[in-house]
Amino acid sequence: MTTPLPGISGFAVYAPPYRVDLNDWCEWTGNDWGKVRTVIGRGFRMRGPNQNVYTMAANAVMRLINQYEVDPSKVRFLGLGTESSLDNSAGSVIVKGMVDRALRAEGQPPLSRNCEVPEFKHACLGSVYAMKNALRFLACDGERYQAIVVSADIAEYARGSTGEPTQGAGAVAMLLEAQPTMLEVNLAGSGSASDYRAVDFRKPLSRFCHQAPRHNGQVQDLPVFNGKYSTTCYSDETLHAVRDMFTRRSLAGGQYFRNLAAVFMHRPYHRMPQSAFALTYLFALAHGGLEDRAELRRYCDAAEVDHGKLVQEMSRSPSLLDLVEADAIGEEVYPLSMALLRPFRATDTYQELIEQKMQPGSESMMELGNLYTGALSGWLAAGCEDALRRGLQWRGRELLTIGYGSGDAAEAIPMRVVPGWEQAAGRIAFSASLGYAVNLTQLQYESLHDHGNAAHLPAVSEDEFVITRVGQRREPGFCDQGIEYYEFVRAREQIRRGTGTS
Repeated sequence: MTTPLPGISGFAVYAPPYRVDLNDWCEWTGNDWGKVRTVIGRGFRMRGPNQNVYTMAANAVMRLINQYEVDPSKVRFLGLGTESSLDNSAGSVIVKGMVDRALRAEGQPPLSRNCEVPEFKHACLGSVYAMKNALRFLACDGERYQAIVVSADIAEYARGSTGEPTQGAGAVAMLLEAQPTMLEVNLAGSGSASDYRAVDFRKPLSRFCHQAPRHNGQVQDLPVFNGKYSTTCYSDETLHAVRDMFTRRSLAGGQYFRNLAAVFMHRPYHRMPQSAFALTYLFALAHGGLEDRAELRRYCDAAEVDHGKLVQEMSRSPSLLDLVEADAIGEEVYPLSMALLRPFRATDTYQELIEQKMQPGSESMMELGNLYTGALSGWLAAGCEDALRRGLQWRGRELLTIGYGSGDAAEAIPMRVVPGWEQAAGRIAFSASLGYAVNLTQLQYESLHDHGNAAHLPAVSEDEFVITRVGQRREPGFCDQGIEYYEFVRAREQIRRGTGTS
């Protein structure tokens, strides 16, 4: 009998109630709803006036503890993955502080005083790095304990930019154990890749130097990004991470992908992971056996793409940083592969393999928007819940997860579904977490986006953490300037106070 690998035993999701319907957004902005619905999704969430990345993370952790009846005193690792930090000193311990106070108020023990509280930042890959470190903790010195990793982010883009419809906000918490009840994570068989890309997607602190704080002291975290170049970086780093995983596990060809139960990837918007996975599959064919190469040649012949030149292109490792230095970030580094990808989308293989493997949870994620570090774990949670609902036979089968963080790095991590996974999946409550939503008007959206507040916003409907005030004192004996104070407020109390309204 093999010893189980550490892994995941539960998920919990928090989505703020304030929702932008992308159909409405298209009417406001004159965008094509048909295209937006197909490529991006149906809606996204926005953080409220009294919310930030830490309140959302704490909400998700509290839900995880309650949904899975976790003994908080056994949690000795609380990792926070985010790229929306508000403090350059503290991070995860802020979440711990909120959760401890709420647990004590409910008559429960707090999280262990001996709990590690690291924060991980690398764009959207931060939570994957947090998960890997939590698993290493469980495998090395935390076998008798539990770990929680929470991913929380606020994806904001300038109004009028190409990124505007891909915004989002929320948090996803994961329960990890040495003997998991849902997914074993094969770190030894994982693949990693990283490379510096300069202007892919960045958040330099200089953006804040002259920014006046908005409602509740919040700043607007608009990134510096280059859309076409960023898409190329995502695909290229994904290819390299999967290639490393294949090397470490002595895999080759497309059969590996065909045998998978499902594939989950970093998800900035609906279409992007589909394209990256399809490209990865074509690359796998180029390095597979006779049948794989014959399949690839059939696609080439149908698309009138030179097979020999394509294989040469798929065997090299281009430097995307050279494009920046040559002021040519709009150039395609895999032109033949991309030329083949377009007609490949129309094939039966694409429909039966790419779309089918990525179908679990995909519909639910079209409602959530981009969660940055939470995009992958959120999709994995939605997928497990969806698989349970549809009665998919996942026991003992492998899932492939691929995380990505701009800048650039990627992780290809295989997971195995353990026996009895259904019970843990039944507690995820992903759909329920999206149950309460307030569709914003155009004026509310624009005001909440630009100023951090809006008129006539209803209070949140559930028990949640909120920001009660922001410190302003700067005196010789005491200073709390810019430090947020939090409270766990019951829904009925929020309604009485009017919390969340202007």
